[in-house]
Amino acid sequence: ALPPPVDGDPLCPLCDRPIPPAQQDAHHLVPRSQGGTATALLHRICHRQVHALFSERELARDYASADALRAHPDMARFLDWVRTKPA
Repeated sequence: ALPPPVDGDPLCPLCDRPIPPAQQDAHHLVPRSQGGTATALLHRICHRQVHALFSERELARDYASADALRAHPDMARFLDWVRTKPA
């Protein structure tokens, strides 16, 4: 069983697990190089997977939201796996 969430830890919008302070990464929904300014707080592992799968142009054009990222089959497979891991 996974440990209970710690009160105050934000939830990752991709995997829905609490993000401990040491694992928090700010992700630009549209990369800065593509003119983006808005960010979302993600687990470091989720953030790395996003950038491993998608180019900055793809992120800006097609994956500028948590919903769009979760809908991609490769990302969905990763999220199914990571949800079974502790935060």
